[in-house]
Amino acid sequence: MTTTPFVKLDGVAKCWNGQLGVEGITLDIPEGSFTALLGPSGCGKSTTLRLLAGLELPDEGKILIDGKDVTTSAASDRNLSMVFQSYALFPHLSVAENVMFGLKVRRVPKKERLEKLRRALEITGLFGLEDRKPGELSGGQRQRVALARAIVAGQRLCLMDEPLSNLDARLRNAVRKDIKKLQRDLGITVVYVTHDQTEAMSMADTVVLMKDGHIQQVGAPEDLYSRPNNTFVAEFVGAPPMALMQSSVLDGFGDDKTIGIRAENIQIVPKGEGRMRCTVNESEFLGAETLIGLDHARTSGLCVLKPGLSMMADGSELDITFHDENLHVFDAAGQRLAG
Repeated sequence: MTTTPFVKLDGVAKCWNGQLGVEGITLDIPEGSFTALLGPSGCGKSTTLRLLAGLELPDEGKILIDGKDVTTSAASDRNLSMVFQSYALFPHLSVAENVMFGLKVRRVPKKERLEKLRRALEITGLFGLEDRKPGELSGGQRQRVALARAIVAGQRLCLMDEPLSNLDARLRNAVRKDIKKLQRDLGITVVYVTHDQTEAMSMADTVVLMKDGHIQQVGAPEDLYSRPNNTFVAEFVGAPPMALMQSSVLDGFGDDKTIGIRAENIQIVPKGEGRMRCTVNESEFLGAETLIGLDHARTSGLCVLKPGLSMMADGSELDITFHDENLHVFDAAGQRLAG
């Protein structure tokens, strides 16, 4: 039995002055899910979000929210909330006034406004900061105000456009956990735009990876990591990215194919016992492990992980091996072959 998706984009396309924004965007988003639109700058993820929000109208295709065709509807008629990268707070208003601004505009009764405010402040950990202005808050606190404003809106769909990109690494980690917990506790549907694969992989139920205005793969984070559709997905998802080599480097794979291997599936073995002899080009200590970068003809991104502090001299040689079941095989066009 199939269920109707809460959000549906069907063949959506958008161009500006003949320049492609997005094309052929078809996507089903279940209610209560957390979907991340991931990809490099210019891939079309923010355009897709703006089309969904009603801030832009598509040239082709349809957009449905909760079964209603909203393709040409105004943003105000789409029953959704948004959290922006820039916080979009009024600097002259207090935290409480910022959070309740939309409710006041909609003439929600004061008693109801205050109750919604209390709950939102409790959920976002902003109690005690109600009277402060945005300029008196840290970046993380300002983003929590933006989240609180989205919460009081009470909408079932919340769109987030790179909300953590202005925060430092420590704050990003903290607010990332806040957002995921809020989404689960409130049961809302979140569509989240990011260029940061760590955010997408750690927060989302479904990742939509985009490139040049097209969707490359849709799936659970573990699917994109373990079974990438193509070499772009293989190299974009994962830290370090998947290493790629020409099939002629290995026996039994023929020509005109690309072979991928993850660093954790590579082992260093005594000289003469490996499948490949490589030259060390860098050693990067990461704390729990050391990343050893390797050079080999007709390969890119080849590296191996060693536990703890395991620095190796640049230019030294070592042998590596790996099992065929851990290899990913792509055709001449970079598309995954069966298996």
